[in-house]
Amino acid sequence: MTNKILPIVFGAALGVAATAASAATLDDVKAKGFVQCGSNTGLAGFAAPDDKGEWTGIDVDVCRAIAAAIFDDPKAVKFTPLTAKERFTALQTGEVDVLVRNTTWTMSRDTTLGLNFAGVNYYDGQGFMVRKSLDVTSALELSGASVCVQTGTTTELNLTDYFKANGMDYKPVVFEKLEEVNAAYDANRCDVYTTDASGLYSIRLQLTNPGDHMVLPEIISKEPLGPVVRQGDDQWFNLVRWTLFAMINAEEMGVTMANVEEMKGSDNPNVKRLLGVDGKFGEAIGLSNDWAARIIKHVGNYGEVFDRNVGPNTPLGIARGVNALWSKGGLQYAPPIR
Repeated sequence: MTNKILPIVFGAALGVAATAASAATLDDVKAKGFVQCGSNTGLAGFAAPDDKGEWTGIDVDVCRAIAAAIFDDPKAVKFTPLTAKERFTALQTGEVDVLVRNTTWTMSRDTTLGLNFAGVNYYDGQGFMVRKSLDVTSALELSGASVCVQTGTTTELNLTDYFKANGMDYKPVVFEKLEEVNAAYDANRCDVYTTDASGLYSIRLQLTNPGDHMVLPEIISKEPLGPVVRQGDDQWFNLVRWTLFAMINAEEMGVTMANVEEMKGSDNPNVKRLLGVDGKFGEAIGLSNDWAARIIKHVGNYGEVFDRNVGPNTPLGIARGVNALWSKGGLQYAPPIR
């Protein structure tokens, strides 16, 4: 990624996106045999390669679900690690087919970059992490602190808004790459680390002495994170959106990796439509009618993906909270397949 192509992010975003998406993305994906997915450079629980180069995480599983829906193979995906600064350009220019990189859905991103957000796979909010030795219990006690933050993110903007709104001063310590921010905070080059709360729990595990750090209670923003595609290709947009919706609907209906084949014999009409037993819903998005069954068989429903990657029994230990189903007090809600 060179700086020469970065100006298109704003100036010519709409034109580039329209050109890049004029051809059917699904046809291109089928022709090359895999989905090219833009991902984080390494954020445990969301998108990170292990020591064998295998990618795991809640965002990774959305990419694998798309591949499963198309190819009946969750491994038919290649990952392109992208910094926050690079991510939109890579999608606009066609370097990646879809961006699933803990990216916040905002109005400006949705209306000025030639991109569409296909849904929310994680509801998050920005927080602050500090050393316990700083002896603070609230973000409102951070006036005068130096704050490590990643540039090119809504995090940077929210940070400015929060301190200004509360009449506090701070010293920004800014880096482009996540790894640089992590290293700077771990080396005590700043007092505070700010990013999405989920990211803070992940990053704390990577620090030299994780137990020396704490996440403060304040959540200062709304950060709905989700997959992004180029504008101009409604079929691809619908495929990515309904991949996510299928996973959420599957959890609500009790369809899991373990019972998906058995559930094809269900008398529940909603389950039968989800699994392709009734109707031809796959045809509308260019897929076979068992597209959702493929997703669940290979990747699982939304709850399984959450629990496997970031849930209470993982090192991150994140509770479902607002990411619970709407029927269980959360925000995760998918339109019906009918």
